[in-house]
Amino acid sequence: MFEKLFKRDTFLVGIALGIVLPGIFYLLLYLIDLVVFELFNTHMLAKQEYLYLLSIAINLFAIKYYFVNLQYDKTGRGILIVTFVLAIFYFVLN
Repeated sequence: MFEKLFKRDTFLVGIALGIVLPGIFYLLLYLIDLVVFELFNTHMLAKQEYLYLLSIAINLFAIKYYFVNLQYDKTGRGILIVTFVLAIFYFVLN
C-alpha cells in the first residue's frame, strides 16, 4: 500500500513527505538524545536547535532519491519547497 503511495509523481506526495520525514527523524533523534542523557548524563548535541536543523537535512536524501534515482520531478519539487520553508523558519526563529 505504501509503496504505491510513494512511487507516484505528484506534488502533494512531495509536500507530505517533506513534512513527515523531518518530523519522524526529529522524534528519532530526540529519543536517542534522551537515552544518551539517561546513560551518560550529557546531551548528544550542545543545543536543541541542532536537532531541528538535522531533521530538516534528512530531506536532502529524499530530494536526491526522487530527482536522481526515480526522476520524479513533481515529488522532488514538493519536498524541495517544504525544505526551503522549514529552513527559512529555522533561521528566522533562531
